[in-house]
Amino acid sequence: MTGVAGVKPGRLLGSGRSADVYEIDETWVLRRYRHPHGDAAAEALVMGHLRDHGYPVPGVRAATRGDLVMERLYGPTMLDALVAGRLGPEGAGTILARLLRELHALPARRSAAPAVRILHLDLHPLNVIMAADGPRVIDWANVEEGSPGLDWGMSAVILAQAAVVGEPHVDGVRELLGAMLAGQAGASALTEEGLAEARSRRAANPTMSDREVEALGEAEALVRALLQR
Repeated sequence: MTGVAGVKPGRLLGSGRSADVYEIDETWVLRRYRHPHGDAAAEALVMGHLRDHGYPVPGVRAATRGDLVMERLYGPTMLDALVAGRLGPEGAGTILARLLRELHALPARRSAAPAVRILHLDLHPLNVIMAADGPRVIDWANVEEGSPGLDWGMSAVILAQAAVVGEPHVDGVRELLGAMLAGQAGASALTEEGLAEARSRRAANPTMSDREVEALGEAEALVRALLQR
């Protein structure tokens, strides 16, 4: 994959399942895919659209298919804030719900269909940075346009899997998930179709461990139980 011209990665700041983040300087970082399936240039277009509409995403300086040069954010991930006790599970769930609702209130970038919205499809505590000016959403690798119900389904199943499997270890994941589900509103809400599609996608995700896949049935049951409260 072709990199951004003139950009030399510095020290490694962090790694996800498909990409690494490197320091450039105090203002910018480089997010680089390790495999050829990602499209950082497409992510950059969506992030620019969202930023223009006031959604809390990092600024983007340049992008190619494999590299994304974006604003360096300072602050812990939501997960780190939870583990450190700086944020409680209920508060974290409330923030996730607000971020989903605000995302789904914005117009899609390509589709003109009124029910179609931009979907993050991987919104969970590792992909929210608790910056000084408020939470910022990162990692738009899975972004699509579609029904908000799928976005809620993906976040709910991811959190429920974490609660069932116990990884990453953090107290109160069920409480967090319950608070997030309590924050649904209007068209930005979980649907039967969204939950079914989310489970199917997680099962087909090649980065899932065997234990995570095995936990999907129990995870779906947990989501349904919390919805009935």
